[in-house]
Amino acid sequence: MSDWRAETLDTLRGLALQADPGIVETRKWRKPTNPDGVPCFEKDGILFTGETYRDKVKLTFAKGAALPDPTGLFNAGLDGGTRRAIDIREGERLDPAAFRALVQAAVALNASSAKR
Repeated sequence: MSDWRAETLDTLRGLALQADPGIVETRKWRKPTNPDGVPCFEKDGILFTGETYRDKVKLTFAKGAALPDPTGLFNAGLDGGTRRAIDIREGERLDPAAFRALVQAAVALNASSAKR
């Protein structure tokens, strides 16, 4: 895939690494209909996944319900008890500073959970 979705995911990958250079991208859940698998951004566990759909890029934060979101980046999965997501459609942009802060909060939450 080499369209706006790939560009969006690349941009977000870069912002995540700016937030914490120790984040590692892995691929999980490979299957015949998705042989490349789902990109997972991890540090002390999964922080978020980045999936592409026909009409959006979806970032699902594994512990999103426990994260502060003062700028309202989360716009999907708001009723879930654990996860929260950000859906980005063509032409939409996220506030880079707000996204980096959200990623840093997710890293801190995973680190505090890992120490237990």
